[in-house]
Amino acid sequence: MYKVRKEALYLLEQQSAKGTIDLYYGDETKISQRGYVPYGWQFEDEQVVIPATKGRSINCFGLLSRANDFIYKTTEQNINSSFVIEILDVLSLAITKPTVVVLDNARVHTAHKVKQLFEVWQSRGLYIFYLPPYSPHLNIIERLWKEFKQGWIKPSDYQSADDLFYAVDRICAAIGNKLFVNFTEFKF
Repeated sequence: MYKVRKEALYLLEQQSAKGTIDLYYGDETKISQRGYVPYGWQFEDEQVVIPATKGRSINCFGLLSRANDFIYKTTEQNINSSFVIEILDVLSLAITKPTVVVLDNARVHTAHKVKQLFEVWQSRGLYIFYLPPYSPHLNIIERLWKEFKQGWIKPSDYQSADDLFYAVDRICAAIGNKLFVNFTEFKF
């Protein structure tokens, strides 16, 4: 299954590179006031403190192309299948050529409510492609979320929920304009 899905994704990448389809990778992430500290170090005689709080968080659902075209929507609520449907439905009404959205197998992406709309979306030229299970390395938006949290959000952005939410919105709006992720070619 993995090999077949990966090969199909490679073919979609080729179609996208030729310009015959638009190809977006979708997923969601949560950014909270707790901060993001993937690692750290300090000298033996040094005390490093990162203030933490159990404050608010913001969820972002995004669709990203290799050209850094980025479609997104944020919310303080949990992202559910209705939220995903709303974004995909709006996209389906705006596309100008066949468009494929690559998603993982999260429940909000594979819910019955989502699948019920496949026929409607396909009639508009929007198609959903599910990645094989346990393969986040095939979803390029995961790279964006890592850059988002590790590089683009600054420690000062965590001072308050308002600062954090403003930073998230500012960063999302800049993706593809001032902020870019460089992707390697899809390798089969």
